[in-house]
Amino acid sequence: MAFFPFSAKPRRTALLVAAASLLGMALAPVARAAPVPAPLPTHAQIAAAGYRHKVAQVNTVQLSYWEGPDNGPPLVLLHAQFLDWYAYARVLPELARHFHVYDVDYPGHGETRVPADYPMNAVRIGTDLGDFIKARIGVPVFVTGNSSGGLLATWLAANRPELVRKVVLEDPPLFASQYPAIKQTVAYTSFANSYSAVHEDHSADFLLYWIDRSRPFFRKNAGPGAAWMLIRAVEAFERRNPGQPVELARLAARNPTVFMLIRGLSAYDPRFGAAFYDGSWNKGFDHGAALARIRCPVLLLQANGSINAQGRLDGAMTEAQARAAMAQLQHGTYRRVDASHVVNLDKPELWLGAVEDFLRAP
Repeated sequence: MAFFPFSAKPRRTALLVAAASLLGMALAPVARAAPVPAPLPTHAQIAAAGYRHKVAQVNTVQLSYWEGPDNGPPLVLLHAQFLDWYAYARVLPELARHFHVYDVDYPGHGETRVPADYPMNAVRIGTDLGDFIKARIGVPVFVTGNSSGGLLATWLAANRPELVRKVVLEDPPLFASQYPAIKQTVAYTSFANSYSAVHEDHSADFLLYWIDRSRPFFRKNAGPGAAWMLIRAVEAFERRNPGQPVELARLAARNPTVFMLIRGLSAYDPRFGAAFYDGSWNKGFDHGAALARIRCPVLLLQANGSINAQGRLDGAMTEAQARAAMAQLQHGTYRRVDASHVVNLDKPELWLGAVEDFLRAP
């Protein structure tokens, strides 16, 4: 199944990661061939760890989530934008030993379903997540959120404090995803594609739409025919597995992060990204004011990032933005980590050590 013309050469490995950055995941490029990653836990292995798929009706949302065994305090996981619950695969078995995990597909992602007129913004999504915690869990929880999931975790801690005990913010785009700063980020390109898919081209398959829109990038960086081969592979999977998230097994072995992006984009609602592009996602949600209202302990993890040759932020936050976030927190702990944007996927042991130590501390 040689659908993707990437070898293990350093330049080609970096290009896989760069493709993820184009999608706004802000992954740091690598300068040499990365070691072969450990295999991702399979769906069967996650089920063997005690996780079960469930759906909760919350207001107008059919919220999809995976619930682990009751082995400790409740922990809600909120994945990064473009991904879904499975992005936490590498840490789910270990977390199940110490916590009662709720791994959620928030609106716009995965198997969660919302009405056609559902407002994709932090206030609406945060309200529904809060109502889910209150109705289905019923006690205060730990929350950890990556990227946009970190923004939602911030909203919850600020606006539903009675529901949140501690928060881990995993490389969230605090301040960087608000206007006007967002226009100076690599992520803005992917949000523009989302906006076009919704308001101009009305794409029915956003994954294929994104690959097609990215043909010049693939041609320049991966060679002629790269986008065509990837499109054929996705189409073949969709024909064999209608309605299922696209999982390209060969890609999983080479670069799990890009594997997760392809999977996540196959079920992604581009209205979510379009709301970042036009600014409506943050309507009623000022990041600085929200951080200042948080009373519970917060761990802020900042992953690798840089400013590219065009002066755009290729990462979630600048160092200045991270400092500004910490200045607003009353009980904040900062940790800089040598990892790419989805820390739990890139460096699961590092993530588990930091998160478990923080959550289990008195």
